[in-house]
Amino acid sequence: MIKAVLFDLDNTLIDFMKMKRMSCEAAISSMIDAGLGMDKGEAVDALFKLYDEYGMEDQHIFQRFLERHAGGVDMRILANGIVAYRKVRMGFLDSYPHVKGVLFELRLRQIKTGIVTDAPRMKAWIRLASMKIDDLFDVVVVFEDTHQRKPSELPFLEAVKRLAVEPDNCLMVGDWPERDIIGAKKLGIKTCFARYGNPGIKTSGADYEIDSIQEILKLV
Repeated sequence: MIKAVLFDLDNTLIDFMKMKRMSCEAAISSMIDAGLGMDKGEAVDALFKLYDEYGMEDQHIFQRFLERHAGGVDMRILANGIVAYRKVRMGFLDSYPHVKGVLFELRLRQIKTGIVTDAPRMKAWIRLASMKIDDLFDVVVVFEDTHQRKPSELPFLEAVKRLAVEPDNCLMVGDWPERDIIGAKKLGIKTCFARYGNPGIKTSGADYEIDSIQEILKLV
C-alpha cells in the first residue's frame, strides 16, 4: 500500500531543460550584444558543454565560460548575461500540466508527499515557490541535507525517515533512471519513471512508467 509519493524536482515537476535552454540562449544573446565575439549557436553549445563538465547547478558557469572562450571575464559582458538569464528563467519556472491537481488529489487521499532533489536548498525552494506548490509537500530533501547526490540511498533514507513511513510503502517518481530509479531501489522503494521528462530513455528499470503525471493517481 502506497502511503507516500516522493518526487524528483527537475524534469519531473518542472520542465527544467526547457527553462535552462531558453535562459541560456537569452544570456548568450545579451552577452553578444555587450561585446562577446562569438557565434550564438557555437556559444550556446560551448556553454552546455561546460554544464556537462561542472553540473547544471554550477554557480559560476558564466565566469567559467568567459574565462575559457573570451580570454577572461569582462564584468560588463558577464552582468548582461546574468541579468538576461534571470529574467527569462523566472518566466519559464512553471510546472508541467496537471502537477497541482495531482498534488491536491494526493493530499485529499491522505497520501504524504515529498521532494528528493540534488538541487541546492535555495534554488529548490525558489523553483517550488515560483510554481506555487511550495506548501504541498510534507518534506523537501535537498543536497545540503545529506551532502550526497542520487543514486546514493542517503537522500531517499532521509525522506522516508522524515515522513515516518516504510520504504516499501513509498513510490519514487523521477526522470533519471541512473539516479532516481536506482537510488530509490536500493532502499526497496517502489519506482516510477516519468517518461515525459526524459523521452529519449528506452529502458528505465522502474516498476512503473508514465507519460503524464496524472497516471500516478492510478498507481496509489
